[in-house]
Amino acid sequence: MNLLALAWRMLRREWRLPELRTLILALVLAVTALGVVATLTARVEGSVAAGAAQVIGGDAGVSASSPLPASFTDRARKLDLTTSVAASFPSVAFAGGHSQLLSVTAVDRNWPLRGAETLADAAGRQHVGHGPASASVYLDHRALVALGLKVGERVQLGGQTLLIAAELVTEPDGGELFALAPRAQMSLADARSAGLLGTGSRARHQLMVAGAAPAVRQWQAWAKANLPQGAELISPEQTQERVRSAFDRAGSFLRLTALLAALLAGVAIALAAHQYARRKIDEVALLRAFGTSRRRVLLLLALTLGLLALPGAVFGALLALAISQGAWMAMHGLIRDASVALPLAPAGAAALAGLAVLAGFALPPLARLADVPPVAVFRRDLGRRLRRFDALYLVPAAVAMALIWLQGGSGQLALIVSMSLAAAAALALALAALLLWLVRRLAPSAHPALRLGLAALARRRSLTLVQATALGLGLTALLLLGIVAPALLDGWRRELPSDTPNWFVLNLETSQREPFAQALAGVGAGNVNMLPLAVGKLVAIDGQPIDRMHFDDREAAQWADRQLRLSWSATLPPDNRVVAGQWRNEHPATAQVSVDEHWRDMFDLKLGDRMRFKVGEKQVDATVSSIRGVNWRSFRVNFFLLLDPDHAGELPHTWVASFHLPQADTDRLAAVSRAYPNLSLVDIDQLLDRIRGIIDQVAGAVRWVLVFSLLAGALVLAAALAASAAERRHEAALLRTLGARRRQLRVAAACEFALLGLISAGSAVAAAAGAGAWLARSVFHIEHFVPPAWPLV
Repeated sequence: MNLLALAWRMLRREWRLPELRTLILALVLAVTALGVVATLTARVEGSVAAGAAQVIGGDAGVSASSPLPASFTDRARKLDLTTSVAASFPSVAFAGGHSQLLSVTAVDRNWPLRGAETLADAAGRQHVGHGPASASVYLDHRALVALGLKVGERVQLGGQTLLIAAELVTEPDGGELFALAPRAQMSLADARSAGLLGTGSRARHQLMVAGAAPAVRQWQAWAKANLPQGAELISPEQTQERVRSAFDRAGSFLRLTALLAALLAGVAIALAAHQYARRKIDEVALLRAFGTSRRRVLLLLALTLGLLALPGAVFGALLALAISQGAWMAMHGLIRDASVALPLAPAGAAALAGLAVLAGFALPPLARLADVPPVAVFRRDLGRRLRRFDALYLVPAAVAMALIWLQGGSGQLALIVSMSLAAAAALALALAALLLWLVRRLAPSAHPALRLGLAALARRRSLTLVQATALGLGLTALLLLGIVAPALLDGWRRELPSDTPNWFVLNLETSQREPFAQALAGVGAGNVNMLPLAVGKLVAIDGQPIDRMHFDDREAAQWADRQLRLSWSATLPPDNRVVAGQWRNEHPATAQVSVDEHWRDMFDLKLGDRMRFKVGEKQVDATVSSIRGVNWRSFRVNFFLLLDPDHAGELPHTWVASFHLPQADTDRLAAVSRAYPNLSLVDIDQLLDRIRGIIDQVAGAVRWVLVFSLLAGALVLAAALAASAAERRHEAALLRTLGARRRQLRVAAACEFALLGLISAGSAVAAAAGAGAWLARSVFHIEHFVPPAWPLV
């Protein structure tokens, strides 16, 4: 007997069956949902990477304190890469009796290779441009205001009188997200001719390259092996480290939606495969009665399913590509770089994942079918007997865990989601079992219609347990997708409120604190935060010299060898919380130090350890009195180490401050800067804008991903309820024959489904709320997150 031909005949005969149609629809939607999520995720991540390349002005580069050898440019040209040379240095500009320290970038005409510069003319009209021509310069708004100049006027810079050709609105920053002074951009040729880049200059030289990804990787590998002393590579990945927390959160949000869609699809496929296996019991018993071996029966079923699944998976992948392309075009306004090509690999991987899930979840019922005895032709109940334990039932769990791990990307994220779903399933199963136990005691005295519904649940005990569990899992995933994920995004947004500090001040003297604070209030600044700053070095831990200690942690070894920034405060600073020990005694007899959690883990510190610091000519021996958790994303002034003020107040120090100033009032800050020439004002608006842009970008992507994930969730609900549809119709017809009225049947069905819904919804709400709180604390590090109670209910 040709099994392939027989499988084809069986498929042609059965493809109209509701069970088989449900199966193929589940597979197609599963692959589509997985493919759409994976494709959009890949494109958003590609857009983020492309955006990082735009930020640094190229695909890769090298930065050094002296001009790079010509071999770096020659190597790039051999690989067909375009190049751009730049140099950055501080310089003072003069105009009309005013002077201003500027952060100057000298660039060639190729700059930037990636991204674009936004320039504004004298009328304020913005346009995209490249590096300035010879004898001209671009100044940003801060520089123009500080010098009292306008576009079209002239400024003296580097001993040259240059025409201000445009206002510099935005520019690629070579990996520097903020500058200590207003920005200026001039021609590289002018900088060289003025001697600004000669020996002894404070210039930092850069070579940026751009081109095909394989060629860029080759150049990076060659450059890494031939770096001059003091030089360092520039890459989008290294630049992203400056906003790594935001990128990590963005990836976690996208992985979370992809993971939940994958799990929803897996549950739908499992339900459809189980229903199809129930349908095939009689046919398999007949084949066994005709002498077909167990192995051939199993192979025949697998071939039949494969002939249906392969075209379904291909169709689902193609549909995923089409839908994701449409969604990408609609998301054009939300994406920083919408030119990222449509990737084919995620859809192909989704098709393979769908087939793997189908095979994994269909294997146990198919294997049971192959064990159906021939006598089941006469006694069908023999074909439904379950063994107490079957190792094959571990296969779906293994497939689900593999899916969670691969789609989650993060082990912690995968663990939280899998544990939450397992809790939802266990809770739904326990509640359903409790309900069935109560049915036997309550049904005899219940209303006739309710008694019919309760009897239906009890009669299909195993199916009731499966339905309650599947509905609980589906609703948990839907709640996580539709309510908890948006709430997490809102919590992330709330961490950057409108008054988030966007300026830092360095080198503030003690005598300048009060007048400077008044000057800030005069220009409209708010949310001012000041702390002392002392520069010192860690000398010893528990009496052991730090230079004789060995640290396996590379970061710890680096910190042990560098200068430290120490501070002190009488009260616990905002965005700090004590996680161990006590904040400080009122007047401690000996010096105390409070340590950030990261430092505790890095140096393996514990309460009571002694740390010795040297600040200038003074030495401080302090006992670790508390461990603090610090919200570094608040952009307020924070420190790893805080001494007690009783023993640190006499240390040589300056003050550092942060404050928020609306962009509309930025011009007024120029007068304050001129009144305090010793201060360094750091504008971090660009950094905050990038983080807010990442949040908006992820929110837009998640909204589109939710549409297709919710579709998969709806399929889970439909498949769970359809599992008993055939038996339900048969019972309804029988009851109608016995005289039951239509209204009684409707009330009975409503009672049955209401009880199922109550069980699954209760378990789903509890699991989703717990998962949201766990995800907020452990993965997204969002403080004070409370799951939205009313939407969940």
